[in-house]
Amino acid sequence: MSESVRVERDGAVATLTLDRPGAMNALDTAAKVALRDRLHELGADASVRAVVLTGAGDRAFCTGQDLKEHIALLQADDPAPLTTVGEHYNPMALAIATMPKPVIAAVNGMAAGAGASLAFAADFRLAASRATFLLAFSRIALSVDTGSSWTLPRLVGHAKATELALLAEPISAEEALRIGLVTEVVPDGELAQRAATFAARLASGPTLAYAAIKSALHFSAGVDLPTALQREGELMAATGASQDHKDAVAAFVAKEKASFNGR
Repeated sequence: MSESVRVERDGAVATLTLDRPGAMNALDTAAKVALRDRLHELGADASVRAVVLTGAGDRAFCTGQDLKEHIALLQADDPAPLTTVGEHYNPMALAIATMPKPVIAAVNGMAAGAGASLAFAADFRLAASRATFLLAFSRIALSVDTGSSWTLPRLVGHAKATELALLAEPISAEEALRIGLVTEVVPDGELAQRAATFAARLASGPTLAYAAIKSALHFSAGVDLPTALQREGELMAATGASQDHKDAVAAFVAKEKASFNGR
């Protein structure tokens, strides 16, 4: 495993930490490969029922592409900068957004460029008070990537997404909360514990149903109502046949607290 990406387990919760604090957790090639691969592994691991994505240190969640490496590759006429979106960033965004379990971005500092986009792809964003979001792409004459053209308008609306992407101005944690970009703002020293508590709550929940709900929301974003209703019916039938549903209904009738096993 790359030293720049750490995975820690606490029961059914996996915490994935970008660990390049000296580089503000920017993503060089090794980190991109490791992050992409760890996301795929966690998505396929049935024992993991919730994932927290965060950054090491106090300064940054992730500042996106490591520009020092990027410049060196451009100067060497290396084709890697032109292929990294397809090889690394697209798979990361897709893995987070479609993971069949909840993903929480614990944004501990600056989230810029692809780092911000990774947070947008998560199901929940918990932000430390010091956190800042910046879609910095236009500052270096680039378009957006890592799924932000899809996720950001769905979070804040088309007009606000256009403003954030074109003007490339930093957004504070409080402003992000006001416009619906984050789920919650937490005092700086409490973020890790709050993320762990939040993830544990989700991990003990009906993860099979969570996966179906995520699938329904993503599917319905691009189809008409009759097609969305058909898909809802299919997913309802699948979750209705699950052991989790049977156990939950039995617990409700017995006035007991339900427990879920993801089956």
